Amino acid sequence: MLKSLKDASGPIAVVAIGLVVVGVFFAQVRGLGAAESAVEIPPPTLDPGDSQRALKTAILAGGCFWGVQAVFQHTEGIEEAVSGYAGGSVEDPSYRQVTTGRTGHAESVSVRYDPAKISYGRILQIFFSVAHDPTQLNRQGPDVGTQYRSAIYTTTDEQKRVAEAYIAQLDEVGAYSKPIVTEVAPLKTFYPAEDYHQDYATLHPNQPYILYNDLPKIENMKEMFPELWREEPKLVFGSEGTG
Repeated sequence: MLKSLKDASGPIAVVAIGLVVVGVFFAQVRGLGAAESAVEIPPPTLDPGDSQRALKTAILAGGCFWGVQAVFQHTEGIEEAVSGYAGGSVEDPSYRQVTTGRTGHAESVSVRYDPAKISYGRILQIFFSVAHDPTQLNRQGPDVGTQYRSAIYTTTDEQKRVAEAYIAQLDEVGAYSKPIVTEVAPLKTFYPAEDYHQDYATLHPNQPYILYNDLPKIENMKEMFPELWREEPKLVFGSEGTG
């Protein structure tokens, strides 16, 4: 069985992608929309904010980085969202290495943000509500393995405090039908992914995986956070992308 349809290649990939296309068709016919639904959750009660103009960084892992990156590229106050790898022990890993699940890394996104425009807590609210499902353990949708785990890699003690308090808050109010399994750990190193992974959802909007798993997340971002919605995504490689 394939660990991930997006990692498939060769004849098996053709069959797998064909099945996804069929699934997309029937989902649209039934009016089901996305593979995962967004969840409306309250903002964090602990969110100190910061009026400084210096950019800050949040490192988030929530399954395949294509969709997480795209959501934040459409978010006002985000100056850059880069797909990459974090949480493991292998230095400068390749995508092929990470997909084995043996590097300890998770597909992650480095989110550089302007704290005068968006707070760390609001970023976490978007992360938990539309970017991924924080109740899925070592998987996200069709992608299975520790490399697809839900995680927040903190760069300061304050980020750790806000993240842990928010998870406790959401569990306490029963925001989800299952407990949150998101790992909160200090960031060791973030390694940017290969160029062809950057801006992937924007460059390949008709790819079946993107159609079914990621475009609905972007639509959910637009509907649930209209005050933070950015119509033109802030791409890593600019408007022309990677080609």
